[in-house]
Amino acid sequence: MSASELLVATDRLLEGTHGGEPHGRPGAAALRAGLVDLYEFWLSHHATAAGVGIGNADVALVAVGGLGRRELVPFSDLDLVLVHDGGRGAASIAGIADELWYPLWDAGLGLDHSVRTPREALAVANNDLRTALGLLDTRLIAGDAGIAERLARSARQQWQRTARARVAELADGVRHRWHTVGEIGGVTEPDLKHAGGGLRDIALLDALAAAQLVDRCGDEVHAARSLLLDVRTELRRELRRDRDVLAAEHAATIARTLGFADRFALARELSAGGRAVRYALDVALRSSARAARRTRGFRVRRTPLAEGVVLHDGEVALAKGADPRGDEGLLLRVGVAAARGPYPISQGTLRVLADSAPEPRAPWPSAMRSDLISLLGSGEGLYDAVEALDRAGLWGRLFPEWGAIRDLQPAEPVHSWSVDRHLLATCVAAASLSTTVSRPDLLMLGALLHDIGKGRRRDHSVLGADIAARIAHRIGLEPADSDRVAGMVRHHLLLPHTALRRDISEPATVHRVVRTIGADPELLELLHALAHADARATTAGAWSTWKARLLADLASRCRQVMAGKRLTRPEPLDEEQRALAEEAARSGHAGVRVSTDDAVVTVVAAAARGAEVLVPVTGALAVHSLKVHAAAVHWHAGIPVGVFTASPRFGTPPDTTFLREQVVRALHGTLPIAERLAGKERDYPQPSGARPDVRVQWFDEDLPRQDAALLELRATDRIGLLHRIACALRAAGAEVGWLRAETYGAWSVDSFALRRRDGAPDHQWRLRVEREVHAALRDGRDA
Repeated sequence: MSASELLVATDRLLEGTHGGEPHGRPGAAALRAGLVDLYEFWLSHHATAAGVGIGNADVALVAVGGLGRRELVPFSDLDLVLVHDGGRGAASIAGIADELWYPLWDAGLGLDHSVRTPREALAVANNDLRTALGLLDTRLIAGDAGIAERLARSARQQWQRTARARVAELADGVRHRWHTVGEIGGVTEPDLKHAGGGLRDIALLDALAAAQLVDRCGDEVHAARSLLLDVRTELRRELRRDRDVLAAEHAATIARTLGFADRFALARELSAGGRAVRYALDVALRSSARAARRTRGFRVRRTPLAEGVVLHDGEVALAKGADPRGDEGLLLRVGVAAARGPYPISQGTLRVLADSAPEPRAPWPSAMRSDLISLLGSGEGLYDAVEALDRAGLWGRLFPEWGAIRDLQPAEPVHSWSVDRHLLATCVAAASLSTTVSRPDLLMLGALLHDIGKGRRRDHSVLGADIAARIAHRIGLEPADSDRVAGMVRHHLLLPHTALRRDISEPATVHRVVRTIGADPELLELLHALAHADARATTAGAWSTWKARLLADLASRCRQVMAGKRLTRPEPLDEEQRALAEEAARSGHAGVRVSTDDAVVTVVAAAARGAEVLVPVTGALAVHSLKVHAAAVHWHAGIPVGVFTASPRFGTPPDTTFLREQVVRALHGTLPIAERLAGKERDYPQPSGARPDVRVQWFDEDLPRQDAALLELRATDRIGLLHRIACALRAAGAEVGWLRAETYGAWSVDSFALRRRDGAPDHQWRLRVEREVHAALRDGRDA
């Protein structure tokens, strides 16, 4: 069998065919076993032909990595070592290696290879941690079993001798990788191999067990290994390439294949398994480090951290005489000490607390509330402290409601984190805003609880407010403060949704916000800070200078209303903008002004009489990779004037003079927008398997005019999205008064205030608008 025939056989195995006939698609575990058998057969056959057959007493071909562990997933590199005793000449060994490696290279197979004597391999392993770990999986493929066994045994013995001295190096590499790649637990698109809690961490747990530094992995880690391998196998089979990040668009298919109800059930199971693995490795590394310190005669000290809490050998522990049964606040003091350090909590302390700490009685004393606020406001250390408490069942003892959101994946694709992780991230973000509000304690509670109602069949804000009110009462808040916390949860989306999807220059919009929150200035202040923290904890890029200005403007206008000041609608165009329109009306040529402030680009464009402004300007901005956040089209002197606010998708804004020239060309119809956008889409294609997903809603009650309609559209973000929507709206006979657009991860949420050119916006016209939008985004149609 040639290497090209090996690839054909691999494809048949992936498809579940044999000899061109259906043969039954193998499950994930069966596919891995089939791949191992197939590649072992090919390698053994070619190794024998190259002079490494059974019975040769001086050379062996061994596998490490996935093939060595019999965990070979589709499209993995082959990790191979040609081991020899040094008796053959260098030319002979090189010839054998060439006969083995070149067919694999020619076929395009990934190959990580080396040619070494056992002594050379052990010397490399002694200096290279990756090699040392890889040799623990050594397994014979062909040739001298004795030399392969000597290598495997010597590598294991060397690892057992040297592992303690290498724990610090290993731990540094692990924590750097966690910081760089992230974790599986709590994220919506995990890296199954490299992220914290992934397959690489499981291999490290095996290595620490092989060094006899920790016990073998328990059932929870074994279950996580099986699930991670199965998902990784099916992901690569689905994509036909070496991919380890489980994107949302592929999760539904893989969930069905593996027998899960939906992608949310799969994601929740993955998150729980990843957290178990990451925590087990963290504990194992700390345990191994303590063992290494003991061998060096390290002197252990106890440093008081709080009443009943000490720092012992780098971990938070209970002081001598501490009584968890009689001190219900001890649990929170342990959490605060760990988060503030940050320090890990010792396993012994967690076991004692799990066995002895009572569920706090309601209402909590003020000291416990104060400790809770200190814990929530501790910053980045909050994550590991809550994780340790949660895995010991202690966080649920404080907040039984947490179980409903633990590892819960958000239905909204704009989130990067599971619901429980998002709430903790919001607390971390809110901690940096505590000096901006008069009641930082209520801000921290609102941050912790604002999404506590998710995962049920009710509006999460309404249900969450009820849950938050019960929790606030249980922890001993005064009735007025309980009402404010419940109000924060009930209305935590009010300010961002209004600012980003409505016209906040309209007085009726501002008055509606004020009425909704009962004209409470303190609640407004808290909601403003919570909106900031919530956005920062949602996904990268969810908070921006433009969004901050918009929310601040809305909050300021609300405060004016609460202070009894008369709120008027500002003039839609300033004096310079009106002058720009008047000049365009006189000259018949478009007028454009471009300015940049802190990477926020403002474009004012006055089209010539009889021309339009929205379609060409959105196209010109898209061509230059500018993301439009807001736009409004006003009329003056019979000329449409568009005011556009945008920012770069990446990098810095283009030169303002050059951008102005390009916008003018677009308004005159000489800029090849369609051609340029097509080129950009070739350069920046959508992810493989991504399909246009469009959701449309109408909110007419939020507009003061009877002849207007408010369209809210959610769609997969792409370069030129707003331009294509503008083209579709023009084709449907709709005029855009204003638009708001914001991107959350892979999604864009866009709102348009529309008027129908030839009548009232009735049901048939709305259907036409929806059809045109769907067609434009599905077909990639533009002007």
